[in-house]
Amino acid sequence: MTEYMDRSLTQNIWTQIGKIRQPDKLLSFLVTIWSRFWMKFAGLGYFGRFATWLATWFIPPYYERRRLAQYNSKGYIAPSATVYHSQLKLGANVFISDRVLIFEDRNSGSVQLGDRVRLHQDICIQTGNGGSLQIGENTSVQPRCQFSAYKSAIQIGSNVLIAPNCAFYPYDHAIAPDLPIAKQPLQTKGGIAIEDDVWLGFGVIVLDGVRIGKGAVIGAGAVVTQDIPEGAIALGVPARVVKLRSSLAESNLVPSPSN
Repeated sequence: MTEYMDRSLTQNIWTQIGKIRQPDKLLSFLVTIWSRFWMKFAGLGYFGRFATWLATWFIPPYYERRRLAQYNSKGYIAPSATVYHSQLKLGANVFISDRVLIFEDRNSGSVQLGDRVRLHQDICIQTGNGGSLQIGENTSVQPRCQFSAYKSAIQIGSNVLIAPNCAFYPYDHAIAPDLPIAKQPLQTKGGIAIEDDVWLGFGVIVLDGVRIGKGAVIGAGAVVTQDIPEGAIALGVPARVVKLRSSLAESNLVPSPSN
């Protein structure tokens, strides 16, 4: 049975090669075979990281490498990513791009990334003092975002879109007048919760004690200091609700022609 399957796979490969006429298509096919082969061994271990590096040899950076995560249920973790976290839990086909940092400080909680989560370049994730991070499936985080999960949890739902340069802080420093700021204890109002299908624009900052409801949209540069209801559009510093997404649908309704 095994011999039959190997022979069938070999015949299928040669059938695909036979269909290729142009040199650039042949090169693309060979690159795919190379990447798929090495991604079979990808993982967090030393050999897994080395295999991932080999898989990237002929693949352009940034978005082009996201498809490598599809070749192995362990996902793609860039060779330049730094993972220092004993409680990291990865779903299937996760994509972790170049120079992402996942750091575990003292008394840390877990970092959980759901299936097909995508973390792009230069993202910093740090947890400590009981803080934790959970990101739901199919959520995409663009470059240079900061997740500083101390004292409480950051919970992000599924199918969330997070633009570059966003920041999340589920804690604050006390500001009593009798101590220097650097020595003030951390305090929290209960963390951050972002529900499914939310879109955060460029440079959004989400502060402690905030819940952003399902399907909400937060405009670029907003600072979210209070809860945002489901389906709302919020802008400004501090962020204020300006309308509901449902009103956009209503305004675009076209009256049906009269009989």
